[in-house]
Amino acid sequence: QLQACGGGLVQPGGSLRLSCAASGSIFSIGAVGWYRQAPGKQRELVATVRTGGSTNYLDSVKGRFTISRDIAKNAVYLQMNSPKPEDTAVYYCNADLRTGYGLPYKNYWGQGTQVTVSS
Repeated sequence: QLQACGGGLVQPGGSLRLSCAASGSIFSIGAVGWYRQAPGKQRELVATVRTGGSTNYLDSVKGRFTISRDIAKNAVYLQMNSPKPEDTAVYYCNADLRTGYGLPYKNYWGQGTQVTVSS
């Protein structure tokens, strides 16, 4: 249902954009977000955007990362500017999806995409 891409190697101070697209039978999409998990650490919330457009960010990425969504394309993006080595992690997209009218939202995870910040 969710396909994430855009990860890779980026230098500190550079930029990278992650993309995540929902596919299949999608009636509507609720809140969407990006999480990350570094080796030996728990998965943490990086950013979320609700249907009304309100956003929420992890304190350490505020001012550097921007989450956005394209409703027409059923996609969500994470623009990563000025990444730091501590941003290195596997990034996962997450979304509440409804596959039909009257059906409840269900939560889905995309496969992870590796982001490595290193010179």
